[in-house]
Amino acid sequence: MATIQNSYNAEYFRVIHPLDDAPEQKRSSEGLGTITMTPIVRLSLKVLRGYLIVMGAMLLYHVLDLAGMLHQIR
Repeated sequence: MATIQNSYNAEYFRVIHPLDDAPEQKRSSEGLGTITMTPIVRLSLKVLRGYLIVMGAMLLYHVLDLAGMLHQIR
């Protein structure tokens, strides 16, 4: 009958808490420069900004309507 041998390396499975671990080298964004945008990307971002402004205005109107503040103005 064959026997199964498990090889267990305690160093491989050792858990180290992040506060006890050695600090790692952080990435730096120095020297990367700016990302150039194509006209389509610039247009889509402007459309997204307009959409978010309109949705925010509609939300503000709805909240003021629920609070009853719009009926006092009319």
